[in-house]
Amino acid sequence: MSATATAPTRTPTPTPDGQREGRRSRVVFWVAIVLVGLLLAAVTAAVGSGSGPTDTPLDPGSSTASGSKALVRVLEQRGTTVDVVRDADRIDGDGTVLVDDSAGVLSAGVARRIARSASDVVLVTTDPGVLESFRVRAEPAGPVRSTEPVSTAACGIPAARTARSVTPTGSGYTVRASAGTRCAPDGTASARVWGLVRTDTATGTVTLVGTTAAFRNDTVTTAGNASLALGLLGGADHLSWYVPRAGSTDAAPSLGDLAPPWVPSAIGMLAAVAVAAGVWRGRRLGPLVVESMPVVVRASETTEGRARLYARTRDRTHALDTLRVAAIRRVGRTLGLPRSAHVDEVVRRAADATGLPVAQVGAVLVGGPTPDDRALVDGVAAVDDLERSVRRAVAGDAPRASRPADPTAAAPTDLTDPRPGGRP
Repeated sequence: MSATATAPTRTPTPTPDGQREGRRSRVVFWVAIVLVGLLLAAVTAAVGSGSGPTDTPLDPGSSTASGSKALVRVLEQRGTTVDVVRDADRIDGDGTVLVDDSAGVLSAGVARRIARSASDVVLVTTDPGVLESFRVRAEPAGPVRSTEPVSTAACGIPAARTARSVTPTGSGYTVRASAGTRCAPDGTASARVWGLVRTDTATGTVTLVGTTAAFRNDTVTTAGNASLALGLLGGADHLSWYVPRAGSTDAAPSLGDLAPPWVPSAIGMLAAVAVAAGVWRGRRLGPLVVESMPVVVRASETTEGRARLYARTRDRTHALDTLRVAAIRRVGRTLGLPRSAHVDEVVRRAADATGLPVAQVGAVLVGGPTPDDRALVDGVAAVDDLERSVRRAVAGDAPRASRPADPTAAAPTDLTDPRPGGRP
């Protein structure tokens, strides 16, 4: 009679070639992710750099709601040549000059140069430095969101008086009466701000326009906005619509411009070092190994250490409460209660299982302060006895104790273990 021996199966150990192949696959995967991200970034940049309409406020070539293309078309139809310039050197100071510094990038020096060369300036800005350069004594007071037209029939600015009413939406300025002609008020008393301010200068006039709703495509036809815009910008045969660009020679220097030339390179190098350090520290170092320890520390050392700490500080109440909390968890688990069960529910279920009064079970599991060692020993013994009673009641080893008829009657104190060697 022959017997066939079956060899035990063994889990194959990964070979160095297999590990190398897995590492190569992960590298290829992440390289593909990076390439896809770069491709998406390039496509997004190509799409965003198109020549379509932009949402830039008061863009003279934009037909969107915030643009001003409609106003430019009407000015051209009325015989005004509109020249949109991005460089201050191309401004024609003989005609009307609209300085649109809505983005707040204009340099104060360039603003002073325009103020000396242009005689009729329409200014749109909230930059205090630019206002000071044009000698306009007004302070920006924040945005104005009201869309209710305000009367300008008594305004000292001819274009505003002809319009009779304008929409104040845009920006407001706080201006003293002696600082120039004020129009288009919004608010009352000390909170009043003004949307139009005209100041006479040595070379001509500067009209500060905060009511930019008069220039926008979506509100130019509201109230007398169109009349105001055409009166301010169409008074001469030529209009220079000047819009400074960020990063140009006309723009105020940014923090990057003021920094030394080596700062960007240093920041890039630090970023590369940070990425390299992250990759170095975050890479897998291989499977975990068990380190051979010179000694083996028993898990009970923590419990014994805490017990010695409680004994040294004579914190009997804390020691007994620690035992009570653990007993509540064990009793709840024995009774089939979830871990989230409230202590009151554990007390009620334990009382039902053992037949003891709820007050007595609560005194054992919750209790109060422990004044001396005798109270500590009695409390520990009561906790042990209650746990044994719950286990016997759940297992059916002993009949349930009968509950006293009077709930206020004295609770029995017999929680002793009837088995030989039990606690007396």
